[in-house]
Amino acid sequence: MTISILAIDEKTGRMGGAAATGSLCVGGWVLRGAPESGMSASQGTAPSTLWGDGVLAAMHGGATAEDAVAMVVAPDTGRDHRQLAALDPTGGTGHFTGAESVVHAGAVVAPGVVVAGNMLSGPRVPDAALKGFLEAEALDFPLRLMAALSAAAAAGGDARGLKSAALLVVSRKAAPLTLRIDHSDRPLAALADLYTVSQAEPYHSWTEVVPVLDDPWRAPDPADVPETPEPIVKASPAVPR
Repeated sequence: MTISILAIDEKTGRMGGAAATGSLCVGGWVLRGAPESGMSASQGTAPSTLWGDGVLAAMHGGATAEDAVAMVVAPDTGRDHRQLAALDPTGGTGHFTGAESVVHAGAVVAPGVVVAGNMLSGPRVPDAALKGFLEAEALDFPLRLMAALSAAAAAGGDARGLKSAALLVVSRKAAPLTLRIDHSDRPLAALADLYTVSQAEPYHSWTEVVPVLDDPWRAPDPADVPETPEPIVKASPAVPR
């Protein structure tokens, strides 16, 4: 009941994912990621957030994305109703689509990219998402991920239409970018608007001074922090008795 993409940006080393669905809260349900582990997208008729977390743990322990998917899927007796995609820190991919997934369902891959979807309007939707990402090479990485969602939607997307969308980008050198539209009649447009705001001031500059893995004690230079004016205290008006 979802279309998702996971990818690595070979130019910067960033990893990211984007997802959209005809139900609520796709970001909370589907996307997981960490710079030292990789990315996961767990979805389906009965999606397992345990799958998303489990595949990240396996990749953090050194498993490839393909092996991590197999490790998580194999013991689950409900796997036929679920779908999983994974991307490891080297750009390796893995995916699984359960036999009872609502059609149209499936996954497509390219070097450093995996797209998965189920309950789609047609079989060409994953291919359209992948093409949208690859053809947006000139754009910044988060915009490429959102371009994939837009291309999927233009090809028919979720068979029910869309209600939520999300973007997650992780890096050792930067704060995570976690944007979620949990309920909207136009979730892709709302996600694009939220991304634009996230890149503007003062929020963007603030994200550049918080701790990150490659600089865990990072903090603002005191000289760059504006002085806080003293609060103005007004006398309370007399209360008539």
